Amino acid sequence: MVKHLHQARRRFARISRFSSIAAVAACLATAIPAGFAQSRRPQIEVTLERKDAKGWKAVDPNLVLESGDVIRFRFKSSFDGYLYVTDYGTSGQYLLLFPREETGRQNLVKASKEYLVPSTEAHFRISGPAGYESVYWLVSPVALGNPMDLTPQRPSNYRPPRLQPRCDDTAMRARGLCLDTLAGPRAIGQNDAVPESLEKVKSKSRELTIVQQENQSVVSPAGPGAAPILYEFRLAHK
Repeated sequence: MVKHLHQARRRFARISRFSSIAAVAACLATAIPAGFAQSRRPQIEVTLERKDAKGWKAVDPNLVLESGDVIRFRFKSSFDGYLYVTDYGTSGQYLLLFPREETGRQNLVKASKEYLVPSTEAHFRISGPAGYESVYWLVSPVALGNPMDLTPQRPSNYRPPRLQPRCDDTAMRARGLCLDTLAGPRAIGQNDAVPESLEKVKSKSRELTIVQQENQSVVSPAGPGAAPILYEFRLAHK
């Protein structure tokens, strides 16, 4: 009888201990925000920089640039992927900004590492008629060719926007800044025209959320998935 009583007590102690552990786990589950244990939502950070007499400086993506301005982008992603950046100028000229010949056409970008576009020491100069340059950013979790041919087909029916930049009537204008809300990063809709080389990617690209944090643009997919991320960065210039 005593033996059976001791066994019963030990079983009760084990059950109580396991119940306490389960209760603590349940409390932790309610205390930790939903999705905390899941992978962080992927995002891309892009900053437009302009060079002046003092060096490189981050500028508002809505800034209307001057012809002759020297600019570049600073890029960082929260995930590994392959980056392709193309510029379609107001003169109709095409320029591949990333990858570049001088970097061996390597376009693998690593998570949390910062990259300069066009490349480490390169930049490009604003020129051509006044208007909007369309800089297309494509980030894919897998390589899309080695390298992917983004050269537009000839003849091409694609034309960059022919609108004329204008200064918005805001407080920034009083400070001598000409800002245009049509400039800067924007999501591409399925009905928006893009160069032929990006048409197939557009149909598979993910919906995006774009948030402006001071001079930095944060682009993130609106939902889970591993499809390519495609968006446009409009450069307005006089």
